[in-house]
Amino acid sequence: MTRRFVKGLLASSAPVALGVAAVLALASPAAAQSAAPAAGDASTDIVVTARRLSAARASIQPQVGASTYTFNAKAIDILPGGANAPLNQVVLQAPGVVQDSFGQLHIRGEHNGLQYRLNGVILPDGLSVFSQSLSPRLAGSVELITGALPAEYGLRTAGIIDITTKTGMTNGGEVSVYGGSHDDFEPSFSYGGTTGATNFFVSGSYQQNDLGIESPDGRSDPIHDHTEQFQGFAYLDHIIDAQSQVSAIFGVSDQRFQIPDVSGELNGGLGLNVNGQTDLPSQDLNENQHEATQYGVVSYLHSDDRLTGQVSLFLRNSTLSFTPDAIGDILYDGISQTASKSDLAAGLQAEAAYHLGDSHTIRAGLIVEVDHSTSDTTSQVLLVNNNPASAGFGQQIGSQPFGIVDNSAATAETYSLYLQDEWKLLSNLTLNYGLRFDQFNGFLDQNQLSPRINLVWRPTSTTTFHAGYARYFTPPPFELIASESVAKFIEPTGNPLVTSTGSPVVAACGALVATTACPLVTKDSTPSAERANYFDVGAEQKIGRHLTVTVDSYYKLSTDLIDEGQFGAPIILTPFNYKAGRQYGVELTGSYDNGPFLAYANFAYEKAQGLDWISSQFDFSQAQLNYVATHYIFLDHDETYSASAGASYLWRGTRAGFDLIYGSGLRGDLPLANPTTFPDGSVLTDIPNGAHTSGYVQVNLSLSHHFDAIPTGPYDVRLDVINLFDEVYQIRDGTGVGVFAPQFGPRRGFFVGLTKQF
Repeated sequence: MTRRFVKGLLASSAPVALGVAAVLALASPAAAQSAAPAAGDASTDIVVTARRLSAARASIQPQVGASTYTFNAKAIDILPGGANAPLNQVVLQAPGVVQDSFGQLHIRGEHNGLQYRLNGVILPDGLSVFSQSLSPRLAGSVELITGALPAEYGLRTAGIIDITTKTGMTNGGEVSVYGGSHDDFEPSFSYGGTTGATNFFVSGSYQQNDLGIESPDGRSDPIHDHTEQFQGFAYLDHIIDAQSQVSAIFGVSDQRFQIPDVSGELNGGLGLNVNGQTDLPSQDLNENQHEATQYGVVSYLHSDDRLTGQVSLFLRNSTLSFTPDAIGDILYDGISQTASKSDLAAGLQAEAAYHLGDSHTIRAGLIVEVDHSTSDTTSQVLLVNNNPASAGFGQQIGSQPFGIVDNSAATAETYSLYLQDEWKLLSNLTLNYGLRFDQFNGFLDQNQLSPRINLVWRPTSTTTFHAGYARYFTPPPFELIASESVAKFIEPTGNPLVTSTGSPVVAACGALVATTACPLVTKDSTPSAERANYFDVGAEQKIGRHLTVTVDSYYKLSTDLIDEGQFGAPIILTPFNYKAGRQYGVELTGSYDNGPFLAYANFAYEKAQGLDWISSQFDFSQAQLNYVATHYIFLDHDETYSASAGASYLWRGTRAGFDLIYGSGLRGDLPLANPTTFPDGSVLTDIPNGAHTSGYVQVNLSLSHHFDAIPTGPYDVRLDVINLFDEVYQIRDGTGVGVFAPQFGPRRGFFVGLTKQF
């Protein structure tokens, strides 16, 4: 593995941004010299100006005191899969990052909480579960910023993934074909160039394979798991003068997924009858999901000796639709639900940095976002006799499905302001402090004033300490909240003696109502913003010329902690709150860089727990609500131990390497040998998230060679092996809070690629 995580200093004309992490350049000095423009021509001036403006833009958002892990384009290319790998597989190699099903990532025990940025500009949250809207192919570098964040970062604070896009300052491009196991086929292209004072870069890719979503049964090639994915990207900038630049970014992603099936079942064990049909082989189920995103950013940057400012307009439109198996979903789940969501978000981001003498740099920013979300759902259910006095109590009434339409639309507004000062107390001691105010007007209107402070001390040239505190305010993901009418499912016909197979009483008591002793949960409080106090302390030590080690610890206390889960067949996540939460952990990292040999290793320990569900209560049984109200439970995405490591060696144009990930297992429910009965009659049979799946290690290999001196060259060829030892491991076992089905990690796969540069 060629990625190196080196905590150190980022040089800047402004006061030094201490306590961040950077990756050393992978290009050799000779290569860097040959790529440098010749002095004295107009193109040289353009390149120099572009680089200076890019550095000025970065100075607006320093990561003083935060933990930053950077992957440059070369480091990404050396990974197994290279730029063909999804973005989440790149970020997964950073410390404290845990993989989940559907390609989700959890950083330091957070559910999601990720904010994506393009060249420092916020990309609003979108509707995606399986899809990766951003590709490593467009990245000049990828930064993961976490910890006690400075005031410029807010709303989504588990981790900031900031992608510096490729710009095309040198004319050229490449075409590539990649594929292999699971019928994978991935053609792609990219091209960049410079015309006068204008730079541009474009890329596009198409992918199809038969492993679109994780296998639900451990098969190497799951049943009904085909995917087709298209991504396109364009960047354009124009240098107005030596101090000013305008730029634009446009992107599109369109991805379609089949929902994979398991074999060997005839029905869901519910004993239902749909239009005279009682059985359907599970391998014949036909569910599908379509996710699409379009985004754009337009920015104006101005920089002079003391003041640097940038104003950006951003927009993201995303849609998600789920198409069920009309009969099969009712037989297996009691409900067949066609769901469609859309979200259009647009906003303004204006930020500036002012160098007030040698000791102070003042930074300020304003972010405004307007978000419009729609949710259209049509549910087909069966009616159930809910009359305890009737001889047919608890039995299905007729076999004709009953339709329930539940549509909603809403608009949210978010306003954020921040002001901070980077104060160089001594030559080796920097204090960064500030305030951030966020106002969120959505399903609830909430706000918070959040102080931030970070201190970085460098007692020697090889040792750095940092400590920080941040107050966080995190609204629930607005695009996932829908004003679902629970009453429509409880009494779908208006008859209090008739309920439906999609109602909370059925979900809590089984497919059909079996007893009057089962308490009915109909409460549905709106999810609220999470508020948290976050503490972070860490250190870095450079040992000799080649080795760097770091240690970082964190502690977070939350009220209204936000989590998400899948509570039905549609693969759409629903947010909910714990009344209180606590997360803490320690991360260790090491990196070694000695010429052609590169190596790194990361290890993390973390705990993430929550107490008392206080929103979206109807998604849980009364017994679960009773237990969690008085017991801290692990969050379903808690993984106590995680690790990643890798190494690579370059010899005469051939690079061989490996990487690996380890996880001790995500959470699942713990069955009780002796179920607990509560005074209200509800019975608890499992402790939510009380167990975990088995630990695993996945090892991947990569071998590549660069051919230069051949006709029509240059070419790059690569061979990748994913899951070398074909370890069969579960990511999810199908149990746990908000977990709907089991998922397995990928089985062994062989992939080859050919890239032609021009």
